[in-house]
Amino acid sequence: MIESLPLSGPGGLPAHGVDFTAVEIRTTGLRPGHVVELAAVRVRPDGSVAGEFTTLVNPGRGVPSGSAIAHGVTPAELDEAPPFGAALGPLLELCQASVVVAHNLPFVAGFLAAEAARLGVRVPALPGVCTLAAAQSVIGLPNYRLATVAHAFGVPGTPAQPASTGARTAAQLALALFGKHGLTFAARPGFPVLPTYGVPGRLRPRADVSPGAQSWMAEVVERVTIGPVAGDAALGYAYLDLLAGVVSDAHLTHDEVWALAALATEAGLPEAHVRTVHEQFVAALRDVAEADGVVTTSEARELRQVATALGLAELVGDLPSGSGGKPTRVLVLGTTAAADRFRARVLAEGVQLAKKLTATVTHLVRDDTVAAHEPRLTRAAELGATVVDVGAAPVVLGFEASRREPPSVPPPVVPPAVAAVPRPAPPRRQLAGPVAPPPVPQPAGRLTKVVGGRVLMGVGLLLMFSVVLAMFGGTPLAAGIFVAVLGVGALLGGWWIAEPAPR
Repeated sequence: MIESLPLSGPGGLPAHGVDFTAVEIRTTGLRPGHVVELAAVRVRPDGSVAGEFTTLVNPGRGVPSGSAIAHGVTPAELDEAPPFGAALGPLLELCQASVVVAHNLPFVAGFLAAEAARLGVRVPALPGVCTLAAAQSVIGLPNYRLATVAHAFGVPGTPAQPASTGARTAAQLALALFGKHGLTFAARPGFPVLPTYGVPGRLRPRADVSPGAQSWMAEVVERVTIGPVAGDAALGYAYLDLLAGVVSDAHLTHDEVWALAALATEAGLPEAHVRTVHEQFVAALRDVAEADGVVTTSEARELRQVATALGLAELVGDLPSGSGGKPTRVLVLGTTAAADRFRARVLAEGVQLAKKLTATVTHLVRDDTVAAHEPRLTRAAELGATVVDVGAAPVVLGFEASRREPPSVPPPVVPPAVAAVPRPAPPRRQLAGPVAPPPVPQPAGRLTKVVGGRVLMGVGLLLMFSVVLAMFGGTPLAAGIFVAVLGVGALLGGWWIAEPAPR
């Protein structure tokens, strides 16, 4: 009846002009059986509501109505409700030329197909989108229950038990996924012509239930990492969603546990497997409770009550309680994808994510869509909370290390192996003889005398050389002797002047 469309990122076909019809059901069990409540909400791309309806559904004479923990409806209410045939016509009319969306679409589609088959109605395949699977592709969360995804996406309110609240929430998730998170269609959706179907019957809507104050257990469930059970992902998510929903009121009774066991058995889940799931669930609850280092007396009491009801009291027997300190509690304001991703980051880090500003909030994170004059910013500062932009929040909250700017001129990189071994000193050159002492610098006056003396000695040598040449040329002996005496005198005088000073 509903076929899931392949989705893509920014490079695909945008959802401009496409309406979404969100469908939510409540059923008699976990396997395709009977629908006991149906709700549908059609929204336009601008977020306006084009139409909606909701009704309780009588599963038929002799058909068990199922456990109240699965749908919260009494048998008396179902006795006065119309059959599914009265709701199929309005559903097909609302879905005409739109994309059907549902959280855990395979689970919803299986029940709707089973109901249509009982009526003998052939419905062409409707294009559909699973908001659970789509959310997994764009954001990281501990779990993908409808309430958890809605909280991360900043969708106001809490999906309560009536199907109408779940349908409205799924519609808002679809708009966010194809809007600010940029999902597109991998192929153009085809819209078949749907048959007209109608039987006499007045719809019987269930009154909306205003969600009360959220318990600590309901808040912890959002941070617990849970995934599908067994090989059937649709069944697994449905059971864990049911388990978490029952646990979240912190008043789990033995009757509710027995009802859960009956639903699991009816769906074909082995008892040993269900117990293992419960053990993992309680252990995860404890891990999240202790993650912030603060377990109050009331928190310990709620956790022990749930564990005891599930027959797993030993898993929390040594749970400390009454520890001091104030746990980190973060409120994120903003409507951008960055704000959504940081809400998911807070839950994934095991930190409490607040829905509104109270005295327990320790950090208020804002994105660019929050005006500077937003009153909650001032009020948060008055309450002592740290106000920070979404870009700096991961570092402020300790999710990431501080990013330091690199130096303008990076130091040379020395390989560790080279740096660890000292460089040997160059070998000394061995000399053959003694090393002469370095020259002693001479005073300026002494240097002048040495130069003058050497010049005079040069003149003396030149005169003596000239005498020798003259004698061979026939110069008189007396003249030769006279010049030779002058040469010897100049030589001796120059030597005396240039003689080194005594030391």
